[in-house]
Amino acid sequence: MKLKITVVAGDGIGPEVTGEAVAVLKQIAEQGGHEFTFTEKRIGGVAIKNDGTPLPQETLDAALASDAVLLGAVGAPEFNSLAPDKRPEGGLLQIRAALGGFANLRPCFSFKELTVNSPLRPEVIEGTDIMFVRELLGGAYFGKPREWNKEKGVGYNTMVYTSGEVERVARIAFQLAQKRRKKLTSVDKSNVLEVSQLWRAVVTEVGKDFPDVALEHQLVDSMAMHIMNRPRDFDVVVTENLFGDILTDESGVITGSLGMLPSATIGGKVNLYEPVHGSAPDIAGKGLANPLGAILTAALILRHSGGLEAEAAAVEAAVRKVLEQGCRTADLARGDKTGLTVLSTKEMGAKVRETVEKQLLAASR
Repeated sequence: MKLKITVVAGDGIGPEVTGEAVAVLKQIAEQGGHEFTFTEKRIGGVAIKNDGTPLPQETLDAALASDAVLLGAVGAPEFNSLAPDKRPEGGLLQIRAALGGFANLRPCFSFKELTVNSPLRPEVIEGTDIMFVRELLGGAYFGKPREWNKEKGVGYNTMVYTSGEVERVARIAFQLAQKRRKKLTSVDKSNVLEVSQLWRAVVTEVGKDFPDVALEHQLVDSMAMHIMNRPRDFDVVVTENLFGDILTDESGVITGSLGMLPSATIGGKVNLYEPVHGSAPDIAGKGLANPLGAILTAALILRHSGGLEAEAAAVEAAVRKVLEQGCRTADLARGDKTGLTVLSTKEMGAKVRETVEKQLLAASR
């Protein structure tokens, strides 16, 4: 298997965690005889400083010529005074739009070993396995007109969707549900928003093509509560851009740390992969960052861009194994640390690679 991967590490802890993800991918390639090539480019705050823009044309060209793009994180407080499209986050929105991926896949899961990290009771979250499908190119983040006028003291954004945009993401969600537990929950705010009324109507219509999948609708406010008190009831959850952003970050409470959560954006010219967490500039460069979300994101690259299911499963199994062995990064080592080994970012990455190697060797026998 040959893969061309553009790595845009970004800001804060981005370079640290993507470095560990790339190291895992390189090991997979070496051990399996695959050919992965990596091209590093700038995005976000580091690009603003070096190139005067959050998304240099050179970065975009490299991304469009790749099989996959691995992103770390963008953002830093020093850029908060800039206009939204000039900030590091503007570069992220721009590359998402250019690559064309409209379906953001964000798993939410509960590791038994990390239930102590969640403020929720273990009996509530154990066994949780949700796949969020967040529409990524529409809604309030991209709708126009939009403006912040300091002089007039007014700011506004426009939430807009077309039937086609809703239909295409709904189909991906239904297809995923068919491969899982055959249940789809669609989240909207149709009691007050016309755009959500469109959303619900289109998802319902698409559902007629998937009679084997049970479809339910939830309002976003009630869904925010249900994720906290009965997360095991959900399988695949599809929702629009803004609601998906909020609900998936909320779901990090279940896993115990945003540092554990991967994501993949599919459906466009090139798939974009990134851990869910932010740039965390307060811990950047200190070896405290949790690389497991980025490493699990590497597993999604193997699965969705490389078609390497066995290798992806080996990475995921390795992450679970190191947690079972008591290995933790600082964000996961809470409360009683008896029996735990607290590792730095690089040490955790090395531990995972060692375990991946063993997983693949065992599978080859």
